[in-house]
Amino acid sequence: MIAFTLAIRNLWKNRRRSVATLLAIAIGFAAVNLFSGYIHVVYQSLREGAIRGEGLGHVTIAKRGFFERGSLNPEHYLFNQSELQRLSELIQQPDVALISPRLSVSGLVSNGRISTIFIAEGESPDAANALRQLAADAPRLDQNKPDSGLLSQGLAEMLGVKVGGNLVVLSSTLSGQANALDLDVQGVWDTGVAATNDKAVKLPLSYVQRLLDTDGASRVVVLLGNDAASADQFRAALLPRLAAAGFDVEIKTWLELSAWYRQVKNLFDMIFVFLFSIVFVVVLMSIVNTLSMSVMERVREIGTLRALGMKKLGIVRLFAVEGGVLGAVGCGVGTGLSLFVASLINLANITYTPPSSSNPVPLLVAVQPGMLAATAVVLALVSMLAAFWPARRAAHVEIVDALGHV
Repeated sequence: MIAFTLAIRNLWKNRRRSVATLLAIAIGFAAVNLFSGYIHVVYQSLREGAIRGEGLGHVTIAKRGFFERGSLNPEHYLFNQSELQRLSELIQQPDVALISPRLSVSGLVSNGRISTIFIAEGESPDAANALRQLAADAPRLDQNKPDSGLLSQGLAEMLGVKVGGNLVVLSSTLSGQANALDLDVQGVWDTGVAATNDKAVKLPLSYVQRLLDTDGASRVVVLLGNDAASADQFRAALLPRLAAAGFDVEIKTWLELSAWYRQVKNLFDMIFVFLFSIVFVVVLMSIVNTLSMSVMERVREIGTLRALGMKKLGIVRLFAVEGGVLGAVGCGVGTGLSLFVASLINLANITYTPPSSSNPVPLLVAVQPGMLAATAVVLALVSMLAAFWPARRAAHVEIVDALGHV
């Protein structure tokens, strides 16, 4: 208690220097938490984009070897109708929200004059609409229109086709024969990703099956009703059950399949570590400078305290408490600053277009109480540790020399 009282008194006595140090800590604290709040929103958006936007669901089930060699020999890794029925029965559990068989296809699409490549995913229209939680005005696949599909915006513009138009889709069957089907354009949508906005098509599963001359599907996508973090637990529980039923399959989670999410997350994690390291150094040097100056100005005071019986450890404790108080108050001010700036940003309706995206997104910052507390604890500890060198110097001042210091 005495150390805390003396620390407060000494900081107040040198309040101009103390305020400058507090501001350095507060601004560093706010910078770390604002950036952390921003990347938290980015991670949530990317996660939802992978699970629902890309249609990856939480887990994807395929025959063993499909993910490595399925594009070379797709006919070897198909589930037939009987297998799909059995799989659905084994997969269905209370925490399963949706089961969606999938079949991919690529080829040429033509308006009679212009032909260009396309990539498409065949899935049940009802499952596709439920998985992606589309807005009220968003185009949807129609279960009652098996010969209709949705074109990406860039592809529709390239072919000069509008809703209600007709195209011809050409691809090879699984046996290698050329096959063509008419396609009615039911809607046009923006994929949100520049790389796919000029070639993506959404098709009913039955249409793709006719185009490839098969009645099967290459994989089964499962959407869980719980959080994405439960995907690993679901996989661990499902694999033994499928193996016992005679299915030799492998299950990939959305995180394993979404390379984009992993790459962006790794990039932002590195930036966060770099930013936190800078803040760490700034706080460290600010505290060291403030307390070093304090030692130089308080040599006689330190000598007096030592003469009155305060041990070297007591001197170290005194300066450590001063550093801790600086860190704690700085983090308190930083918390208020973080909340204020985050509110301003969220209310400003700022938008920006991320790399590889074709749509602007809002700039938002999440307030994370856990991150605020963790950063405060770390910076408070850093502040106390930063006081060690000045405190060590103060503790080793000779009493006689200190009392005679001018």
